[in-house]
Amino acid sequence: MHAVLPDNLPIGPQGKVSGRLAVPGSKSLTNRALPLAALASGTTRVTGALVAEDSEVMIRALRDLGVTLRVDGTTVIVEGVGGPLPAQAARLDLRLSGTSLRFLTAILAAGQGEYVLDGNARMRERPVQDLLDALIGLGAHAGGVDGRPPVTLTARGLSGGEMAVRGDVSSQFLSGLLMAAPLAHGPLVVNVDGELLSKPFVDMTLDVMGHFGVTARRDGYRRFELQPTTYVARDYAVEGDAMAAGYFWAAAAVTGGDVTVTNLGAGTRQGDARLAAVLERMGCRVTWQPGSVTVTGPEPGGLCGGEFDLNDMPDQAQTLAVVGLFAAEPVRITNVANMRVKETDRLSAMTRELTRLGARVEEGADSLTVWPLGAAPGSQTLLRTYGDHRMAMALAVAGTRLPGVVIEDPGCVAKTYPGFFDDLFGVLGAGLS
Repeated sequence: MHAVLPDNLPIGPQGKVSGRLAVPGSKSLTNRALPLAALASGTTRVTGALVAEDSEVMIRALRDLGVTLRVDGTTVIVEGVGGPLPAQAARLDLRLSGTSLRFLTAILAAGQGEYVLDGNARMRERPVQDLLDALIGLGAHAGGVDGRPPVTLTARGLSGGEMAVRGDVSSQFLSGLLMAAPLAHGPLVVNVDGELLSKPFVDMTLDVMGHFGVTARRDGYRRFELQPTTYVARDYAVEGDAMAAGYFWAAAAVTGGDVTVTNLGAGTRQGDARLAAVLERMGCRVTWQPGSVTVTGPEPGGLCGGEFDLNDMPDQAQTLAVVGLFAAEPVRITNVANMRVKETDRLSAMTRELTRLGARVEEGADSLTVWPLGAAPGSQTLLRTYGDHRMAMALAVAGTRLPGVVIEDPGCVAKTYPGFFDDLFGVLGAGLS
């Protein structure tokens, strides 16, 4: 049971952050494993699954689409349907879960039926047209509103053949197409137009597909070929979320403490785990074990700056920007333009909130530069989160070092990590009542 959070939550530095914890299961892996288990022939136990709004949205949607799932804590038992999802009509409220909307749009296009996929106000601002164009080319009738949800979809199966999808807006478009491709009527070749963003997420998609028995022939990140086949049920263990781990690694880095994440290890394929390597370049000590990762920060003043291309892990850019406040030289984060089409425009939002702390920040079209913070704010500072879970968690890292940091709407972390502040106050050595 997680503590009830106030509207505005003071953090308060408590010295060095130190501790061991297991973070929630990876959202990215959970929301890939669940729909693929639903499409598979047989019963799958997904263990270690994320328990949060994003996964609950996926589970509810799959149930609405005719799949039987039983949830017991972090275990989800999925009765696979052995092919396209059975419901021939549904209206889905996917709130702000971009993975759910994009993956399910592609998967449903491979079946038969009439569907509406919608979400909250911010979801209706997020792009989906490139995915719809690709599906239309394969025989679907699909439309949005100015290229955004709600999506209306008339599905008559996917034709197979050869098609293209842009890679420079969201890798989720490609991932959705790859997941749906084995359901097509014939072999399907997916070509990527332009530079593909967030490549590790596509690797994760292919890994999970492979776990359920489907292998793609590929030419790097340019061309993927899949044959019609059926996914096969096989129990799947979700590892800890590397994105979530990053907030605790960063807290160790900026306070000179040490944090061990106990359910993520050296063999991970999650691109977000590379934040540990970035922190190592900045002066931290990182210890990788088969089942854990420990980050130990230098003494205050020992973090160096630098320039970091985070195209393969853009969601870690906010966390690294906060670390930049405490480096000895500026931290420049580049190649993260798609941060603007996330739960909020994260480049602009981080610029505003770090400036509120007194930092010098320069926002580029696809970059952010943060200069070391001189003096700590002299009074309490309320930091806005814009309803974005990652804004709340990244800005909370600043509060592990700076006095007076107050996080507005901390409850928005329920999207992916409902117990985040319980865990943060735990490694801070303080209580959250």
